Amino acid sequence: MKLTGIVSVSAVLSLMVPFSLAQQSQLLVVQKGDKNLAIYDPGTDTIVTQIPVGGNTGHEVTASPDGKMAFVPIYGDSGVGQPGSDGSSMAVIDIAAQKVTGTIDFGKGVRPHQPVFGPKDGLLYVTTELDQSVTIIDPKTLKIVGTIPTGQPESHMLAISHDGKLGYTANVGPGTVSVLDLDARKMLKQIAISGKIQRISISMDDRYVFTSDQTKPQLAVIDTATGLVKKWINLEGLGYGSAVTPDGKLLLVAIPAKHALAVIDLKSLKVIKSVGVASDPQEVVVSSDGHTAWVSCESANEVLGVDTTGWNITDAIQSGKLPDGMALSEPK
Repeated sequence: MKLTGIVSVSAVLSLMVPFSLAQQSQLLVVQKGDKNLAIYDPGTDTIVTQIPVGGNTGHEVTASPDGKMAFVPIYGDSGVGQPGSDGSSMAVIDIAAQKVTGTIDFGKGVRPHQPVFGPKDGLLYVTTELDQSVTIIDPKTLKIVGTIPTGQPESHMLAISHDGKLGYTANVGPGTVSVLDLDARKMLKQIAISGKIQRISISMDDRYVFTSDQTKPQLAVIDTATGLVKKWINLEGLGYGSAVTPDGKLLLVAIPAKHALAVIDLKSLKVIKSVGVASDPQEVVVSSDGHTAWVSCESANEVLGVDTTGWNITDAIQSGKLPDGMALSEPK
């Protein structure tokens, strides 16, 4: 691009940043302590921008399949099952424009928490804890088009099968997993796991669902065909967020108290490595090429990139306060 005359640096950046965001993969991170969504450039380990998402606190984020929009449910100022404010909305963010462009109103306090796009229907599924449900949103119209009951309180996190047929919620306080039929919009069953659980993820072949026991340092491996716990995998500490690598071979689990990332081989269902990270790791997302695992470390106010070949920390981004939920925006 050839520039003529005198142009300020800020003017050039205002032209270039939206183009850059529209073309490159971006890492989206909810910074709970600052009540905003940060957009990071993984290539330079810098924060591109920080977007306020309202007067209350969001915990999780997802990006639209085309990488253009981000959705941040506004949960409230409490922990799951704890007293505090009850969020009733979700912020809709245009990533290239770097601003909130819409709001989805749930009509009452429901503590909306995790948004997940359905891979088959393109609809947005959001856990709405206080209604003991998953709310379904049309992302094109930003309208609520349905709900699915979970039958349990504290349905905090959600995983959807890759064929788009089934959903699985981690019901924290009850220690159960609800299995949902997304087409029929009904609950099929509840699976008892432990006295308390946290987070949930699913294998690439939809064979297993994983959730971390919060009463013992172990991970439940649920066989989706039988609806039973197939195996318990011992961990070095209580597990939290987890993510499967795109090749389906490994599961990565954050271990907050041990400041570590457990690496589990999904063929043997055993921990094969522990990777030291910064304090209080919360969530894990893996790049689409499988080369980098991003880990939000809440107490350290840091987001780390871990090389999944040598298991070295290759990126360290100083974030805002209390980074938690993350998503990758990968424009198509």
